[in-house]
Parts: sequence; structure tokens; C-alpha cells
Amino acid sequence: MTSRERWTIYPLLFLALGLAVRAVAVPEERLAAAKVGDLEAARLTCREIVLEAENGTVLIHMGRVIGAGGGRIEIKDERGVDSIAIGTRPQNRSGAVECYDADGKPAHCD
Repeated sequence: MTSRERWTIYPLLFLALGLAVRAVAVPEERLAAAKVGDLEAARLTCREIVLEAENGTVLIHMGRVIGAGGGRIEIKDERGVDSIAIGTRPQNRSGAVECYDADGKPAHCD
């Protein structure tokens, strides 16, 4: 085997072996959850934060206003019904605090 052939064959051999080992060592499926003792960050950037109960009910949702506008935080009860919301209105840039009754209908904030 000539030197030129070695420079072609051996890198391809190592590439094939590396890909084969990677397929075994790194699982392709995503993890459903990761257990972290403490999360420390100077800055966290994301588009949306959703806090759910054990049964999957959304308790707090932080994200963008649907349709347009800025940010919004929605706090819900144990059934997932809106209790209070803080954020901007979709129609304009003014901020708002919105309260809801037990059925999730808009109510006067006390």
C-alpha cells in the first residue's frame, strides 16, 4: 500500500469506527427530564417558561402575548383556569393586571 493510499484509507477507517462507537455511546432519543441539584446561571435566555403540576396541568405560563405585543405572565389555579395575568395588551403597548373569577372569566381586581 502506498503512502497516498494510506492517507486515504486510514482516515476513512477511523471515521467509520468513530461513527459506529458514537451510535452506541450517545443515544439519539431526547431525555424527558434531567435531574440537577442546583441550577446556577448568570443569564438564562428562552422563549417560554411553563410550570406544570405532576398531572400536566399548566400552573404558570410566561411568554409572549398571543397575536402580538410583549410579554405576559399567567398564573392559573390547580385546574388550569386563569386566576391572574400580568403583561401587555395585544392591541397596544400599555401594561395590565387582569384578574379572573373562579370560572376563568375576567373580573375586577381587589
